[in-house]
Amino acid sequence: MLNGKPGATRPAPTPTGTALMTQPPYGRVPPRGTVQPPPVPGPGQGAYQGAPGPQQGPYQGPPPQGPPPGQPPWHQPPSYPVPPRKPTGLIIGLCLGAVAVLVLGVVAIVALNRGSSVSNAGFTPAPGPTSPYELPPNNGSASTSSAPTSSPGPTISSTGPHKILELANHPILQDRNAGLQNMVCTLPPWVSTQDGAEAFFTAASKCLDAVWGPFLTAYHLPFTPPALHFPTGPSFDTECGTIQVGIATAAYYCENNLYVPFKGLQTDQYGNNPGVYLALFAHEYGHHVQEVAGIMDAAWQKIYAAGQNSPEGLEMSRRKELQAQCFSGMFLGAHVDRGGTVTRDMYNKAWNDQETRGDNTSKSHDHGTNAHYAQWWRAGAKDNRIADCNTFAAPSSAVS
Repeated sequence: MLNGKPGATRPAPTPTGTALMTQPPYGRVPPRGTVQPPPVPGPGQGAYQGAPGPQQGPYQGPPPQGPPPGQPPWHQPPSYPVPPRKPTGLIIGLCLGAVAVLVLGVVAIVALNRGSSVSNAGFTPAPGPTSPYELPPNNGSASTSSAPTSSPGPTISSTGPHKILELANHPILQDRNAGLQNMVCTLPPWVSTQDGAEAFFTAASKCLDAVWGPFLTAYHLPFTPPALHFPTGPSFDTECGTIQVGIATAAYYCENNLYVPFKGLQTDQYGNNPGVYLALFAHEYGHHVQEVAGIMDAAWQKIYAAGQNSPEGLEMSRRKELQAQCFSGMFLGAHVDRGGTVTRDMYNKAWNDQETRGDNTSKSHDHGTNAHYAQWWRAGAKDNRIADCNTFAAPSSAVS
C-alpha cells in the first residue's frame, strides 16, 4: 500500500496505492511449502579425498645397515684413559659458595622490584584496540545474490543497534535459511465496524511484533513497534503530509506510524474476509520492517536522487512495495494452521486476493503489476524464507 518519507525539501509522495478492490475469484490454492533442509552435495560430489600428490613406489623397508659396499668394516673407536677424580671437599666448597651468591642475587632482585612497583603505583595501561566489527547472527550459512548491486557488503558495528542503509546486500536478506518463527496468532473475530477493526488490527500488530521483533533484534537492528492510528475522518495528517481517505488508502505507513482508516477498507465489498484485511495490514507492517532495518531510508535515497516519477525512481518504488508484499506473505505463511485463528481459509482467500491488487488495478506504476504483486506475496507465503524477498537483487523484469 502506501508509505512515504518526510522532509522539508523533499516532495511528499502522491497517495497512489493498490487498495482498489474487486471481489476475487476464490479458487484452489497450492499448499504451503515446507521448510527446505540445507543443500546436500550434488551428483559426483563425494567426500573430499585430498589433493593428488606425486606417485611413490612401494615401500622397500629401511636402508641397509653397515658400511657402504666396497668399504672396510667399521671398528670401535679406541679407548682413552679415565682422568683422575677431583677431591670431594673442593667440590662441596664450590657448591656452597655458588648457593650463597644465588641467595644474595635473589634478595637484591626482590628489593629492586618492590621499589619499582611503588613508583609505578599510579600508572594505568592504555586499553588495547578493540575490533569495530562483530559477527552477524548465527542463523546459518550466508549466501549472496549474483544480481548486480551498487552497494558494498555491509558490516555490523558493535556500537549498538542501528539501521543499516543497504538494499540487496542488507544482512537480513543474505541467509537462505532465515525466516519467521512459526507461532500461534490469536485474533478476535472480524466485525465490520470501526471498533471491530481496531480490535482486530491491534491484536494482529501484537502477533507481528512477536515474530518480527526478535528477528530484527537478532541482527542488532533497533526494533520498536509501530504506533497504530485509526483515522475516522475524510483525511488524516502524517509526517509525510495530509492523506485523503479513499480506495487508494486502505492503509498507510509513515515514519514508525501505521494508519488504518476504516472507511478505506471497503468492507461493504469485502465483508467478512479477515484474511484479506490481515494480509493488507501485514504489508504495511512490512514497510515498518524496512524502516527499522534501514532498507526504507536506502530506497528513498535512490528514489529522491533519481526523481519520484522517473523510470529509475518508479522501479525503486516497485522494489520496495513488492518486498513488503513478500514480508506479508511470510507472516501469514508462518502462522497458518498453527492452532490459532489464522485459518487455512483466511490464508487461501489472502492468496487469491493478491491478484486483484497492483498497478493494473490502480493504473499507476509504483507498486508492480497485479501478477508480480501476487508472485512476490506467494514467494514469501510458501517457504517463509526472507532471502526470497530480496526484490532489490531481482532483475527489472521481475519487478515491472
